[in-house]
Amino acid sequence: MIAIEKGKENYHEIMANMKLGKTYFSLTAKEGVEKYLASKEKEIGTNIKKGRYGTIKTHLEHWLNFIKRDTKLKDLHRMMCEDYYLERNKNKKKAPVKTITLKQEMSTINTMMKWLHNHNETLIDEFEFKKLKRIDRKDETLRRNTFYPYEVEAIERCLGDYCDKEKHRLEQKEWLTRLCVSYYLMIASLTGLRTGEQKQLRWSDLLFIVNNPEENQASKVNITVRAETSKVGTSRNFFCLDKGYFEGWQKIIRKHVPTMSGKDALNSLVFSLDGKTELSQRATLYHFGKILDLAKINRAPDDSGIKRHLVPYSFRHFFITQKINAGLGFHKIADMCGTSTTQIENTYRHPDEDEKRMADAMVGYEVDEDGNVRFQS
Repeated sequence: MIAIEKGKENYHEIMANMKLGKTYFSLTAKEGVEKYLASKEKEIGTNIKKGRYGTIKTHLEHWLNFIKRDTKLKDLHRMMCEDYYLERNKNKKKAPVKTITLKQEMSTINTMMKWLHNHNETLIDEFEFKKLKRIDRKDETLRRNTFYPYEVEAIERCLGDYCDKEKHRLEQKEWLTRLCVSYYLMIASLTGLRTGEQKQLRWSDLLFIVNNPEENQASKVNITVRAETSKVGTSRNFFCLDKGYFEGWQKIIRKHVPTMSGKDALNSLVFSLDGKTELSQRATLYHFGKILDLAKINRAPDDSGIKRHLVPYSFRHFFITQKINAGLGFHKIADMCGTSTTQIENTYRHPDEDEKRMADAMVGYEVDEDGNVRFQS
């Protein structure tokens, strides 16, 4: 009788705990990921952006492929992902997964594990991954991902031809799309805005400062990046010395699109054909590639056999590099670009470093009148 009473007590305790959310049976890895993603989906628009949610989902999909979807969460132990790096790069000799990508995936996985552990779904709160080699951000990779000044000038010169409506017999929508992408790219080179920030820019976020009221031309634009469109979730203001791109595009779109010239024009998206729909990534990349070809920008593999990875985001790298070369302090650049000083220092190489290395190499040597280098006597 005592055993039966004890059994009843345990049964009622278990049932009460289960109603409170406590689990006695383990979820599978797939179910655990679904539960975690459901919690993150609720945070879209508040703590995370939709794009970040998509990235988390992709990272965890890779983990499920590694760990197997039907694996029980409470069977997981700390060393189960020790070979995650090796498995992710299995059969990918030609295009291995980048170290930075793997580091981000590992961070996402352990963030989920901590959440699941706090919700009593796992016995461990993180995996012990093998340490990956330190990422050297100041190598030639950045040079392959950015433009040279003469390349940006070449792009600017060819845009008139690319957008020539009569020459190419363009339909109205195609012509406006080419113009929109062209202005988007040139403004990216002048502002260093992130892709999401720039595509969500509204005319109300711009304040044109007219230096010469008689000519009614703006040489400066005060740009506001709203917190809800910023990657880091904080707003910022900075000035852009415009070359007429903002005003040029504004005049075109207001003349040819009726909905962009009414009382609601200020709330319209800058890079849009109707003020409501963002310039699509597909259209941006398509015309970007065509423009690079027309400007004869070389994207072929260099001497090391690595192809240049040029994308619209490369204009942000170009902008930051140009500011560094002009001598602007890292903290000021970081404020303009909505990032940290540490990020700028770790990612971009200062031009003075070349001179310092050359000076170090020349210690003990001298250069004669003919430019020949020899040991100092």
